[in-house]
Amino acid sequence: MKKASLAGVSTTTFFYMLCGCIGYAAFGNKAPGDFLTDFFYEPYWLIDFANACIVLHLIAAYQVFAQPIFQFVENKCNKAWPESNFITKEHSMNILFLGKCRISFFRLVWRTAYVIFTTVVAMIFPFFNAILGLIGAAAFWPLTVYFPVEMHISQRKIKKHSMRWIGLKLLVLVCLIVTLLAAIGSIVGLIKSVKAYKHFHS
Repeated sequence: MKKASLAGVSTTTFFYMLCGCIGYAAFGNKAPGDFLTDFFYEPYWLIDFANACIVLHLIAAYQVFAQPIFQFVENKCNKAWPESNFITKEHSMNILFLGKCRISFFRLVWRTAYVIFTTVVAMIFPFFNAILGLIGAAAFWPLTVYFPVEMHISQRKIKKHSMRWIGLKLLVLVCLIVTLLAAIGSIVGLIKSVKAYKHFHS
């Protein structure tokens, strides 16, 4: 897990820093929010391929982030209405290429409705980059920096005020400052987007 986290965070950091620094160096404050479609138009096949990869990545990410919500609602409904066949009963079905699967009609209806609802909300509020930046800023520091560093300090029993402890605490502080700046930038972007906001327009 440690190696996987290191590889994942390092690769993500490298590409984000590369896009951010090169984009800012080339365009300054007019750097586009979406490198793929805001100034690259050809070759079309490459843009289409890149967008397809982004769609695949977002589908997988959506599944990971939505699962806790799905599980929470389904558990609450199972406890609230244990006698309801619609909520608790699962049906066996043969699905082409997948074989025999167990399907709950409640899960099918509820999850589909949730996906439709979130898609409509995303279409109504097309501030993708600013919202993504705000969510990323909110999640980055506690999940990627603070908790892992605190767990490392606790597991390795690093002494307070030692050089290593001070270095780790400085890392946490610097990352907190970066996170706060990113959050402020996202909020400013959201405010600007709201001023020019029209329903179902990107």
